[in-house]
Amino acid sequence: MSSVSIVKVDSRRLMRQFIDFPEHLYRDCPNWVPALRGDEYAAFNPRKNGAYEFCEADCFLAYRDSKVVGRVAAIVNHKADDREHAVRFGWLDFIEDAEVLQALLGAVEQWGRQRGAQLVKGPWGFTDMDKEGLLVEGYEHLSPFTCLYNYPYYDTLLQQQGYTKDVDWTQRAMTVSHELPPMFQFAHLVEERFGIHVVRPRSMRELGKRYGMEIFHMYNDAFAPLEAFSPLTDKQIKDYLSTYIPILDKDFVALAVDGDDRPVGFLICVPSLSQAIRRAHGRLFPTGLAHIMQALKHNDTLEALLIGVKPEMQGCGIPVLLFKYLHENCIARGIERIIFNPQLEENHKVQNLFGDYHPEPYMRRRAYRKEI
Repeated sequence: MSSVSIVKVDSRRLMRQFIDFPEHLYRDCPNWVPALRGDEYAAFNPRKNGAYEFCEADCFLAYRDSKVVGRVAAIVNHKADDREHAVRFGWLDFIEDAEVLQALLGAVEQWGRQRGAQLVKGPWGFTDMDKEGLLVEGYEHLSPFTCLYNYPYYDTLLQQQGYTKDVDWTQRAMTVSHELPPMFQFAHLVEERFGIHVVRPRSMRELGKRYGMEIFHMYNDAFAPLEAFSPLTDKQIKDYLSTYIPILDKDFVALAVDGDDRPVGFLICVPSLSQAIRRAHGRLFPTGLAHIMQALKHNDTLEALLIGVKPEMQGCGIPVLLFKYLHENCIARGIERIIFNPQLEENHKVQNLFGDYHPEPYMRRRAYRKEI
């Protein structure tokens, strides 16, 4: 067997190979969902990804006999990683071959050492808005379009390379009942005691223009205590608002405000796009956009992307108002199921929010670490 060679991605041709590789690797995998190609190109374009204001990154390809057999990105987030002297690996995909993985991780480790890193961890993206966490349970389920999917051998071979568990995230799914859960009977008490109500906008454009920046500033505050969290800059926030406001549905975005019209809690969901993106092979054109628009309008499954409450208002029952708004709209729109985005297993505040829904396990994800 010939040896593995590592090549740094430094041209558009190589970047195309970097982005194309998973499509070949997962061609016969029914539960893998490709990333949108435009998002992949934008992630590694400093002119389009605001995270480059505080991050460094390089991409690498592994070859054997002139054929691509693996890929990986090496990232340092100077906001989140400098205190640990850490380098991140992300966008990791490889054939079932220990030599290939060793070569890819070796490239990340060497790249990190050159920048003073003493620790490698991943899979992480530039920030928490990127996909993170290797899949270790739930391979039998269709992947949410916002999450990573990988073969079971990834975990086994990473451990063989000396990588150990850093943190786990759990994902759960729930059925939307046609009757409102008992906890909603207390919603009016929350409104009366704290002077809080859920905004009912005429459009997402109106909601975004009026509250968009404040929502993401609240996101920064609410998520600050979490592992390896990196707050979004105003430039990143504006980019996310311009990208996602047009595709979000006001019925599935709940925003709670206080008596002074200041945001105190939010919940963002979106109809599942996994099947649509699979049919489109990750491409918006020529027909991908039509598949996605159809999925946004006609769907029975939601993906819950983000939930956050202003730190000083946590414990006030705000999620009850957010869930009530969402649940009522789910019934009206024919939504039968909600899949939650990954939640850190030690984030008990969020884990306990959904008790009345009796959610079932869906997937488990893991980040690894290794001293170098």
